[in-house]
Amino acid sequence: MPYEWTMPRAGADADTTLSLWPHRSLPRRGFAAFVLATFMLITVPLYPLLGTVVLWGVLPFLLLAFGGVWWALEHSYRSARLTEVLTITPEEVHLVRTNPRGDVQEWACNRYWAQVSMHPNGGPVAYYLTLKGCGREVEIGAFLSEDERKALFGELADALHLPAPRVG
Repeated sequence: MPYEWTMPRAGADADTTLSLWPHRSLPRRGFAAFVLATFMLITVPLYPLLGTVVLWGVLPFLLLAFGGVWWALEHSYRSARLTEVLTITPEEVHLVRTNPRGDVQEWACNRYWAQVSMHPNGGPVAYYLTLKGCGREVEIGAFLSEDERKALFGELADALHLPAPRVG
């Protein structure tokens, strides 16, 4: 799962941390292999055209297609730089979201007043998770899959020690 809990040791009064990140199905090494294979395959139609004037008519379009594939994959990697870190201390719940461009958004609330809610529909994604407290409601894990958000909901409720998690 693209999130990880860091729990304190038994008997220790330390912070519990949840780190979330978008799933990466193509690692950088796979990206390099894919780009190389794409380049090799895109050059295949050029071999019979070597030494002809038609080569110069086809080449810009093939290079443009290759550049488009490269740009799309790089854009996907840039947009996946998103991270969310939820820190639960005995007194406070603190969420820090670092967006792909590097800007940081923060939310903090007294742990006693913090509520986790799941909205099965009506949000930007199905089974939308929010944390509420201090007069604000913030999303968490919107980039996770539906099953991951469902699992995370129960784990968040347990971590916050809420008596009855709210659905809807």
